Amino acid sequence: MTENDPDQVPTARRVPDTTTAMVTALVRLRGSLQDARLPLDLPGAEEQRAARTEMVDQLEDYVIPRLMTLDAPLLAVVGGSTGAGKSTLVNSLVGTRVTIPGVLRPTTRSPVLVHHPDDAKWFGQDRLLPELERVDRQTNDPEALQLVASPAMTPGLAILDAPDIDSVEERNRVLAAQLLAAADLWLFVTSAARYADQVPWEFLRKAAERSAAVAIVLDRTPPEAVDTVAAHLARMLASRGLKDSPLFTVHEGQVSDMGLLPSSDVAEIRSWLQALADDQEARSAVVQQTLDGAVRTLARRTHSVADAATEQTDAVRRLREDANEAYDRAVSAITEASADGTLLRGEVLARWQEFVGTGELLRSLETRVGWIRDRVVNAVKGKPQQAERVTVAVESGLETLVLEHAEAAAERAEASWRSTAAGQALLADAGEDLGRASRDFRRRAERAVRDWQGDVLEMVRTEGADKRSTARFLAFGVNGLSVALMVVVFAHTAGVTGAEAGIAGGSAVLGQKLLEAVFGDQAVRSLAERARQQLEASVTDLLDAERRRYTDLLDSLEVQPEAPERMRSAARKVDDLRYAATHTPSGSDTGGDAP
Repeated sequence: MTENDPDQVPTARRVPDTTTAMVTALVRLRGSLQDARLPLDLPGAEEQRAARTEMVDQLEDYVIPRLMTLDAPLLAVVGGSTGAGKSTLVNSLVGTRVTIPGVLRPTTRSPVLVHHPDDAKWFGQDRLLPELERVDRQTNDPEALQLVASPAMTPGLAILDAPDIDSVEERNRVLAAQLLAAADLWLFVTSAARYADQVPWEFLRKAAERSAAVAIVLDRTPPEAVDTVAAHLARMLASRGLKDSPLFTVHEGQVSDMGLLPSSDVAEIRSWLQALADDQEARSAVVQQTLDGAVRTLARRTHSVADAATEQTDAVRRLREDANEAYDRAVSAITEASADGTLLRGEVLARWQEFVGTGELLRSLETRVGWIRDRVVNAVKGKPQQAERVTVAVESGLETLVLEHAEAAAERAEASWRSTAAGQALLADAGEDLGRASRDFRRRAERAVRDWQGDVLEMVRTEGADKRSTARFLAFGVNGLSVALMVVVFAHTAGVTGAEAGIAGGSAVLGQKLLEAVFGDQAVRSLAERARQQLEASVTDLLDAERRRYTDLLDSLEVQPEAPERMRSAARKVDDLRYAATHTPSGSDTGGDAP
């Protein structure tokens, strides 16, 4: 065998690469789960949020650290119902008081991990349950993990006393679930009075689903009831997929002044645990069973979270489409109404007619009498103050048009959102009434219209820079020519019909002829197109700002459309590595990759 021949590398040297690949895949899986946001209260979302949190915790607390430290001692977590005698059992198994039983319920204290002094290096902050602070003293801080080194413990075995899984204190229940998910072996303690309770069986069901190693201790059982209760409990275990789990019984008896049960009462449990600790192969089998079951279950459950994330993405997309449709419709309506002659009526039309003195000109138009630009120029009777009145009327008409459609868009968007529970929740949290235009919208609309009118004025001033001294330019002035340009813009599509067609159309033609008399045909077409585009841009900006009241709410949810596929891809990679491990000769040595 040559050292550089890759085909001759010993199997033992391949194991770290396989384990590293699995750790990398699991880290990616954890990241994809952490990034998955499920903020909308869709059906089933709360359940999947809890599942995601639980899965991330298990990856961080147990799976990834355990896979990286396969030689660490077997961790047996003692958990169960309130008053089952967990702490007393732990003390009795160790042979000395290492954890204090709770006298008052509920008891809040930190979990206690008992290990042999030689195994202390395995339980540092960077190992198991990294979020829990390590302390070497008694404390009631549930964020701390009490480490107790005891020579009475068998090397290779650690026992962790967990809080009650059915505690009335939520923090105790959450911590208990977190600790049980971090166990290589769950030593479930119950009593003759509590063994049929629903909460413990829900935990046991989850343990069975992920093939976790579980042993049952029927504690505090009167001698005369042991056979009956144990038989019933065994049937319940078998019916729930736990028929191979060891079942131990501890008689109800006197506790010593040290809080210990008679040694003979726990001898069978102690011997079984010690045998596991002493037999490296048996210990590895337990670790591998639980670890692989956890990995397999995490990969499977990820797809459910991914499905929930897809539903969130779809819901956000629908809500966004509804808001966009409402405001796109408003922009289109304003653009159309500001170009089809709609604005050339009422006050705007009256002021414009005052300015241009349309009587004779309209009669000429209606009777199709030929006319030339000079005649148009001579017919104009307007004064500067009359041009200003047109400007004011245009400003008022445009503001009203924009405000009406902004209000309509807000109402439509809100109505569509209220048709879904997710939309209702977002509206409730918005902090303002989104069914109405913003409080400052009128002010912003007024400013936008005035700015547009100023832009039109500047266009005319710039275009007429070399014509300011001409008689025609002087006849109308910058203000007069700018209002003429606005009138032309407002009849851009000539969409009015019926009786208004002659009036509005004639007004637009007059405006066009006035401008052409000064600037020429091509320049007028260019000016009108630029003014129209600037008006559309201004309206779009105004309505986009209103639209963002809705879309910013959706953006704040931080729902990532690519998140579901990232989760599924990460889960598939984990499954692929597990599958590959089961089909290689070294599969049984890959640190939990084999099932």
